Amino acid sequence: MSTAWLGIDNPWLCDAGNGHRLHSDVVGPFVALQDAARADGVDCQLVSSFRDFNRQLSIWNRKWRGELPLLDLDGVPLNHARLSDVEKLHAILTWSALPGGSRHHWGTDIDVYDKESVMKRRHDFSLVDAEYRDNGPCAALALWLDEHAGSYGFMRPFLNWHGGVACELWHLSHQQTATRFEQSRCCATLADALRNSDMEGKQIVIKHIETLYEQYVLNKGTSS
Repeated sequence: MSTAWLGIDNPWLCDAGNGHRLHSDVVGPFVALQDAARADGVDCQLVSSFRDFNRQLSIWNRKWRGELPLLDLDGVPLNHARLSDVEKLHAILTWSALPGGSRHHWGTDIDVYDKESVMKRRHDFSLVDAEYRDNGPCAALALWLDEHAGSYGFMRPFLNWHGGVACELWHLSHQQTATRFEQSRCCATLADALRNSDMEGKQIVIKHIETLYEQYVLNKGTSS
């Protein structure tokens, strides 16, 4: 498995269409899930699939600098200038993973949405919780996934908030394939990768890396 779990290299990736890449063992199950949803009148399209270490690093750095919005647990924008470094760190990690700590590095995890519904409503799609509940454009998809995702080997790793990563109804993981990567994770290896990166806020992240690893990478939250 080497450093594939960090998003530094991943030899199992293949083309999933529209610029997306997935683990070769995940493409078939995803297409089957997508076809089944379509047969039930529900659109299921990829928003995000594989992201490498450098892509995740770019997201992190832009959020740290205030170039991308920071949100609280309810999806409400925060005032970047008023946050301490520790507050900023936790605000980012509520919705975005550490570089090297993202499940999207594996090609096993995907973000999905109902593209047809979003376009039909002319909705300004933001990938937030409200879009997948009640009368949101992706609510029907979320309900369909509740019932059927498991039949195709997928689960939601962030179904409930435990004090770590926010609830993400759009995030699916192909459980059997992802387990191999989960078993390869290591806090010390992640810390080394971050030390050798051009990461903003690196000093404070490394200072708290063991806590952050448990709380957000393993998503054990603050209750353990």
